[in-house]
Amino acid sequence: QVQLVESGGGLVQAGGSLRLSCVASGSIDRINDMGWYRQAPGKQRELVAGITSGGSTNYADSVKGRFTISRDNARNTVYLQMNGLKPEDTAVYYCNAEIVRIGIHHYFNFWGQGTQVTVST
Repeated sequence: QVQLVESGGGLVQAGGSLRLSCVASGSIDRINDMGWYRQAPGKQRELVAGITSGGSTNYADSVKGRFTISRDNARNTVYLQMNGLKPEDTAVYYCNAEIVRIGIHHYFNFWGQGTQVTVST
C-alpha cells in the first residue's frame, strides 16, 4: 500500500506564510510527478503547483511569485512554501503523486487526505 500524508495547514492572517509538507510512504519503487491541488467550497479542485522528478516546476497564475514547490526525492517528500497569503487562497490543499509501486510496472495516481488552509482578513 501507498500513503500520502500532508501536514502544515492552519489559520493565518492575510500576508502571512505557511509551509505544507507531504510524505509518501509504503511499497514505493519510484515517484514521477508530484503536485499540490486545492479545492475551495463550491469550486472545482484546481492545480496549484507541480514538480517533476527532475525538478521542473509549474504554477497556477494565481500563485506565481508567492508560492514555491520543492521536493526531496530521498525522503519521498514534496513541499509547498506559501508566502503573501490572501483570503482567496483559503481551501483544502491536497497532495498528489504519480507512483510506481514495487512489483507493479506502471504509474498510479495517489492523493493525500487534504489539509485545511484558512486565510483571514
